[in-house]
Amino acid sequence: MGNEGSRGYANLREGKKILSLLLIVFATILSASAETNTIQQETSEGKKKFDAGKVIIDHILDAYDWHIADYGDTHISIPLPIILMYEGKWYFFFSHKFHHGKDAHKGFRIASDGPKKGRIVRVLDDGITHDPHASFLLDISITKNVLAIFMASVFLCWLLISVARSYTNFGPHRAPNGLAGLLEPLFLFVRDDIARSAIPEKEVDRFLPYLLSLFSFIFFNNLLGLVPFFPGGANVTGSISVTLTLAMFTFFTLHIFANREYWKHIFNTPGVPFWLKLPIPLMPIIELVGVFVKPIVLTLRLFANITAGHMIILGFVSLIFVLGSSGVVMGLAISPLSVLFVIFMNFLELLVAFIQAYVFTFFSAIFFGMAVPEKHH
Repeated sequence: MGNEGSRGYANLREGKKILSLLLIVFATILSASAETNTIQQETSEGKKKFDAGKVIIDHILDAYDWHIADYGDTHISIPLPIILMYEGKWYFFFSHKFHHGKDAHKGFRIASDGPKKGRIVRVLDDGITHDPHASFLLDISITKNVLAIFMASVFLCWLLISVARSYTNFGPHRAPNGLAGLLEPLFLFVRDDIARSAIPEKEVDRFLPYLLSLFSFIFFNNLLGLVPFFPGGANVTGSISVTLTLAMFTFFTLHIFANREYWKHIFNTPGVPFWLKLPIPLMPIIELVGVFVKPIVLTLRLFANITAGHMIILGFVSLIFVLGSSGVVMGLAISPLSVLFVIFMNFLELLVAFIQAYVFTFFSAIFFGMAVPEKHH
């Protein structure tokens, strides 16, 4: 009887694994289908040769509305608040007033070309020409990425507070279940394999809350960016402004908590010949350059890897239309292969979502460990 129960439990676990795999494959095919429908809509509307580069870039950039789907000639999207300050006056309205970038509103429009493409600019009375004498325009609008960050932050706060309450209610001697049981391995991984491996033991608790928050935010947004429908699909961690902001959080946290030994290693590096410090401060210059290179490395690594993944997936979908423009048979022949590659890339992106969250958090932990070295080091 016990053996039958064990086999039944094992079969149930295998069934859950198969179901999870089928759900991932279904979501991947849905993602490819959604991208295909959108690209096909843009191609038919454009009445011109398909431009894969333009389509890919337009899909990974931020936007002033959240595109949901296309139904015939109707674009279904969520309008977002536009908040501008120009010449001391504030302007508030929603992005649907721009009619998907085709019209101007209150003297502003979304630039369709030029160095400010995709951004709001001041235009002349004709509603088309960019005003060359326009003053500084402050744009603090709620864009697609900003809304995605707000939603992800609210969800993570609810999730982490719920897990913390469950630990408080059950106590330290009871095994966690539910969300706490699901997330505990991740939290222990961040604590034991990231924080404790890079930061001195007595300083771990000081930086651990930040590292846990950083890992959770990046990992969750990486996963959410792979979901093909609302509230997923936003390229949050593929935006260089977001990755730069996260890197600057690490940069300022590092230097706020840095101890005396850290600054000594920069301006008076131990074990280095005196002539490398004076009269030409070669080593201090190199160390100071390294201080500012660290956040740049964090910024570009996360931005480039996440953006590249989205571009490759869109590239495989676009391949159908690139070859299809030369013949229907070519388009039909390449379609199954493109879908298979898209499925493979989505599985790979699940791994990349975790690896990039780990790498960003681990490098931050290494920098924190360098900021609080012990004296004998």
